[in-house]
Amino acid sequence: MSTVDMDAIFEEVELMQRPHKDKDGGLEEQRRECIIDEERKFVPDDLCRLQEESAIEIHPRATVSRSFGDGSLDGDDQQHVETNTSHPLPTKLYRRRWLIVLIFCLYSLVNAFQWIEYSSISNIIREYYQTKHVAVDWLSMVIMVVYVPFIFPVTWLLDKMGLRVIALLAASLDCLGAWLKTASVRRNLFGVTALGQFVCAVANVFILGMPSRVAGLWFGPKEVSTACSICVFGNQLGIALGFLVPPLVVPNSGDMNQVGERLSMLFYAVAAITSVLFILVFLFFKEKPALPPSPAQAVVWFNTPDEDYSYLRSIRRLTINPNFIMLTFTYGIITAVFYSISTLLNRMIVEQYPGKEVSAGKIGLTLVLVGMLGSIICGFWLDRTKTFKQTTLVMYGTSLLSMILFTFTLSLGHLWVVFLTAACLGFFVAGYIPVGFEFAVELTFPESESTSSGILNASAQVFGVIFILVQGHLVSDYNALAGNLFLCTSLLLGSIMTGFIKSDLRRQKAHEDAMKRQPMKMASDDTPENEGK
Repeated sequence: MSTVDMDAIFEEVELMQRPHKDKDGGLEEQRRECIIDEERKFVPDDLCRLQEESAIEIHPRATVSRSFGDGSLDGDDQQHVETNTSHPLPTKLYRRRWLIVLIFCLYSLVNAFQWIEYSSISNIIREYYQTKHVAVDWLSMVIMVVYVPFIFPVTWLLDKMGLRVIALLAASLDCLGAWLKTASVRRNLFGVTALGQFVCAVANVFILGMPSRVAGLWFGPKEVSTACSICVFGNQLGIALGFLVPPLVVPNSGDMNQVGERLSMLFYAVAAITSVLFILVFLFFKEKPALPPSPAQAVVWFNTPDEDYSYLRSIRRLTINPNFIMLTFTYGIITAVFYSISTLLNRMIVEQYPGKEVSAGKIGLTLVLVGMLGSIICGFWLDRTKTFKQTTLVMYGTSLLSMILFTFTLSLGHLWVVFLTAACLGFFVAGYIPVGFEFAVELTFPESESTSSGILNASAQVFGVIFILVQGHLVSDYNALAGNLFLCTSLLLGSIMTGFIKSDLRRQKAHEDAMKRQPMKMASDDTPENEGK
């Protein structure tokens, strides 16, 4: 990427600082008196108005220099941006950011619910539709299979069209898939319910890569990791409800007519909720704030013109970033463990504890709820310590230990022990997911958050399909112990690989560099002076 001269971009602004002659030959006043750096100075009218309306400190000169790379890039692929301009790089936090996160969490929640709603009652679904276990497993795996070929065009679309378009597509597809399922409540219509799940799987592609992008575009440097965790929180809460609600609504009664009625009730309720969420996205989900939320984002917004951005070049840079490649593999492994446990939990629990479908759902609920707590705690921790590498390594190692405990206590005959070990497993495995997202953004900045997140999720889906198929066959042909030992071995390999990832925190370096050269005050709608604005 070539060096960008910001003086040329803001030439018109600089010209506005000069007096111009009017028609009568007099000087036309185009500047307004404004307080800058505790002195009264004249600045262009638009900048003074920006200061007044947004409570932003205007600094007359800001020099930002940015250079990223680990030596593996050369020529035009080495990213370097320099600016030396009198134009300020303002930042501001908006209260609307919490509404954006809430809406995203809600429609992500419902999509995740639709992913796991079949697996949590897999034995009932298999009996009702008169099909095989592997066919029901594919209702979960279709989410992962669809993700891989769709993620790159969807990521390109996100970079080109923005968050709002992607959010609308996600909400509309999720709504369509939910309504298709309402038409599948007959014992010979398994294909229709599979079609509805396929449409929801396509919607999932538009959702999984968004947490880092939403957090990066709307939240400041001291809360971005927490915001990313909250976005992941919505998805995990949907999985938790997907474990809890279907076993309660659709009991294993043996009466297929009653099962059909309860499935119809479940499907119509979800369809109605997705319809409401689509309306909320359409009315209130905004593309991005008027001003960037952090100095690091300001560097990207103001210093990198859109025409210089190449999606294919961005992909190429990521594929030759060794730290990101290792993170891609390790993230894929640990997330696939979570997917596999979630998909096969009902089968493993019912095998060890016959007739305990509701308990299996509650164990899954426990696993995910405690994982949500882990996600939030890790988000707060990262925002305050920025110890991405250390946190990633600790979460991976403790995930391995928790998986070993879960494996060797599952068959002891005490459900309370399974609840306890599942809680430990959920805290560390599910809690790792936002940590991986944020670590990837740090390693790849200033590449688009959606691109790095998309590649991480693609890895997770590929490993997820492989792990579910392998563990499923091991559980069917041998027992749950064999399947879980396979997951333990995989986590051991991932832990070793994580130790080799270098802590190259490029986003933090950009933020620190920007703050040194441009010590501006960040405005916020949350501050008292901005209440009501």
